[in-house]
Amino acid sequence: MERSAVESWVNGYLRAWRSPGTDKLADMFTPDVTYRLSPWQQPHRGLDALAKVWEDEREGPDEAFTFTSEVVAVDGATAVIRAEVEYLRPGRKTWRDLWVVRFADDGRCESFEEWPFSPGQADGH
Repeated sequence: MERSAVESWVNGYLRAWRSPGTDKLADMFTPDVTYRLSPWQQPHRGLDALAKVWEDEREGPDEAFTFTSEVVAVDGATAVIRAEVEYLRPGRKTWRDLWVVRFADDGRCESFEEWPFSPGQADGH
């Protein structure tokens, strides 16, 4: 996987998140995708489970937030992406995440694992 292809995939992910419904997920993820919202969580498996997660996690396609990302590393079919999301509605958090994404041969994600951190979160010290 090339860095530019990973950057393109992240842009597609953001477009899918900001689009109504979940029809675009099949363009971004394999039918048997595993998707973890934290490294400690059991994975959600398949597009139907992923669609439910997306609908449960977001307010809707016009949810107000800013998003920046940087591809940190690419090794074969696996990429690590640093993402920062600031939700603009009162009471919502800012998150800095690491995404560990493994891609299938066709460029869609087959495994997604998120490592989310928010300000004030226990840092283990």
